[in-house]
Amino acid sequence: MRTLRTVAVGETVTVKKLSGEGPVRRRIMDMGITKGVQIYIRKVAPLGDPVEVTVRGYELSLRKADSEMIEVD
Repeated sequence: MRTLRTVAVGETVTVKKLSGEGPVRRRIMDMGITKGVQIYIRKVAPLGDPVEVTVRGYELSLRKADSEMIEVD
């Protein structure tokens, strides 16, 4: 299982599955991160939190805990 947290900067991945439950999962989906969408990793902060990504043409910052809930290919 590979999560968004382990992806290197400059890589583009496809979302395979969202784990997590309730409001947290809903918030991730509301940001446009759904199964099958492509995510480009723009940069990672020095301590690894947050991660800046490009999703559906816009830029987004994700917390480390949230990025661990996103399984990718």
